[in-house]
Amino acid sequence: MAALSTARRDEIIEGLAQRMHRWGLQTPAIFFLEAHKPFGFLGSQLLLFAQPLVGFFLADSLVRDVALLLEGPGSLEQLIGRLEELARTSDSDPGDD
Repeated sequence: MAALSTARRDEIIEGLAQRMHRWGLQTPAIFFLEAHKPFGFLGSQLLLFAQPLVGFFLADSLVRDVALLLEGPGSLEQLIGRLEELARTSDSDPGDD
């Protein structure tokens, strides 16, 4: 399977990070990703295996792209970094109340 382009990888990471931020789940997502980082490749394969079922809820291309994102060695680190950045920004923003 072909690797993700850098632009597409960054787009997916930004979308996931912004969604977690909107839902207020940056901290739990960071803990989950840190704890399961060694299983990224296994998770990507499981996602590809479940693609026919997950395809009912999400576009096949998105499922494939997220699976490729999980395969990438630095992608999870980049996602965690972006989540941490958003968490710091929201903690220092007094207008959020």
